[in-house]
Amino acid sequence: MNTSRKGFRHLFGVILSLLLFFTFSATPALAATSQIIYQGSTSNKVVALTFDDGSDGYYIQSILNTLSANNVKATFFLTGQGAENHPQAIKNIVAAGHDIGNHSYNHPDFTTVSTTEMTNQLNRTETIIANLTGKSTKPFFRAPFGSYNSTVLQTVGNAGYTYTFQWTIDSLDWTGNSANDIYNRVINNVVPGAIVLLHAGYGANGTTAALPNMINQLRAMGYSFVTLSQLLNTTSTPGTGSGTNYTVQAGDTLYAIALRYGLTVQAIVNANGLTNANLIRVGQVLTIPGTGTPTTPTTPTTPTTGTSYTVKAGDTLYAIALRYGLTVQAIVNANGIANANLIRVGQVLTIPGTSTPTTPTTPTTGTAYTVKAGDTLYAIALRYGVTIQQIVTANNIANANLISVGQVLTIPGTGTPTTPTTPTTGTAYTVKAGDTLYAIALRYGVTITQLVNANGITNPNLIRVGQVLIIP
Repeated sequence: MNTSRKGFRHLFGVILSLLLFFTFSATPALAATSQIIYQGSTSNKVVALTFDDGSDGYYIQSILNTLSANNVKATFFLTGQGAENHPQAIKNIVAAGHDIGNHSYNHPDFTTVSTTEMTNQLNRTETIIANLTGKSTKPFFRAPFGSYNSTVLQTVGNAGYTYTFQWTIDSLDWTGNSANDIYNRVINNVVPGAIVLLHAGYGANGTTAALPNMINQLRAMGYSFVTLSQLLNTTSTPGTGSGTNYTVQAGDTLYAIALRYGLTVQAIVNANGLTNANLIRVGQVLTIPGTGTPTTPTTPTTPTTGTSYTVKAGDTLYAIALRYGLTVQAIVNANGIANANLIRVGQVLTIPGTSTPTTPTTPTTGTAYTVKAGDTLYAIALRYGVTIQQIVTANNIANANLISVGQVLTIPGTGTPTTPTTPTTGTAYTVKAGDTLYAIALRYGVTITQLVNANGITNPNLIRVGQVLIIP
């Protein structure tokens, strides 16, 4: 009997051990979520130049030549498709000693694809790059279009990419802007630990001309150049004073943070060595000097005359003035505002006069069009086949760059939107808000030149929402 019991216990123990083994073996261990980084946490005057490579890699060798001539190391985020299209250029990047990271296989928006597809994109690129250069892209990742969410960060973290790099300064070179504009964007916004976003593809035709002067000027300003690996190893606590750390949230301004802690903007600027009080970023860690205890903001006293209006997210004095049929100056005077560009969510304003929101008068001739989020006069004029000046004249607009959501415009003439002609060969693609030829070319694995030629485009920087392009 005892022998039987011992045998049963032994058998039960073996079965239980096997069950536990297979249970834990079948459950994949989740890695930590990938850490999002916008800027190095340092007060040292260092800057990291980063280059995103797409499918064409048009300017890689020129960029490498400039970096080599100036003894600068940078970081390149590579796509698998690009590595297949120009393998020697990728080998040259690694041979020159630059850092590399994963930028997906063919540049899809990771927030719109499945976790399986994300993993496949990462693994496919990693395999191509590793076979080509013998070097891994891990642990650095940059999301296509800079688009991420919690699922993306968890998925890329599970795949071994512990750092997801955004940027401090967007040069906007992918739009085809001038070398001078690229230079100014970087030089005017550089801060210690800045990560600069640049591109190596055909669309960034101003980058190679801007790069030598940019490097020279940054050095003249006391900056040295680091790779992202080096930037991560640079240690320095933001700010020099004592106090509490505060992580910048979406929608924060230094003015709002200073109000919350009962400080002046200048006190926070001084404590953190900020060069531009208008440039803070989500995730940036600020030193709050003093006790660092948030104060309960005092509720602004609502004036007794006129109507009160509580500022909402996205509001500007211009938009509020338009809504009530007033001038910005009238609201500034009624509320003793020192800076018309600084209003905060929750602030209570006095709207002088009768204060009834005015409904824009729709002109009696032509077609009425209500301005939507993202609209510009240029886009509206293109849509209706008229000129900006015709819309400006028909609506007595004082500033063609200032139109507001909800504003009703008269479209002179018949006011019938023009329908773009769809090309008869190839795949048709309808341009969406935020699209650029560079992004569309990346998505379909073609070059900007191919798109330009296939569609008879005279200016690759001018495409419009609703335009139908042929994808060759």
